[in-house]
Amino acid sequence: MNSRQPILIAALLMLISACSSSSERQEAPLAGAPIGGEFSLVDGDGNEVSNQSLQGQWRLMYFGYTFCPDVCPVDAARMGRAYGELEENEPELAERLTPIFVTVDPERDTPEVVKEFAAAFHPRMIGLTGSQQAIDDMVDTFRVYKAKGDVREDGFYLMDHSAQIYLFDAEGNPVNAYARDVSQADIAADIANWMQAGE
Repeated sequence: MNSRQPILIAALLMLISACSSSSERQEAPLAGAPIGGEFSLVDGDGNEVSNQSLQGQWRLMYFGYTFCPDVCPVDAARMGRAYGELEENEPELAERLTPIFVTVDPERDTPEVVKEFAAAFHPRMIGLTGSQQAIDDMVDTFRVYKAKGDVREDGFYLMDHSAQIYLFDAEGNPVNAYARDVSQADIAADIANWMQAGE
């Protein structure tokens, strides 16, 4: 072996390593999960919003209800702040992402109510509601848990529900989910990572 061979071999190995790492694409945590699909709800202005109408837009989604005394406002605020961070740091990516609050309590959450609730956490966040059947169908399609609590004499009740923020790509495929212990900064950074990887 001459003196140049070790250098050439090292260079070749580096080239192979670089090519393989660039061609390998990290798989999304929720890739292939049976979460999401077709749905048809209405926004705060009564316009139909569906998987089809959102095609081309990434979606950041949370399922909750506006009468929630503590969990939903905190989670919706975290989602709004995470979107705000993305908007500040990666404005072009933010333009391609829609933050969405979906009610699991259409009995009380009218279009006007979800519109006001969502807008309180970010002006671009949209609130979605619909008939009880439409919400039930979407909850099933998106594998969300919900259960209505006991109704008090005054008619008030709580809703038990899953509480995660979901990220879906521009075709509506599930990408990742963020539990309550994930910070807004980490959510924003993770969204940017997956959106850039999908370009």
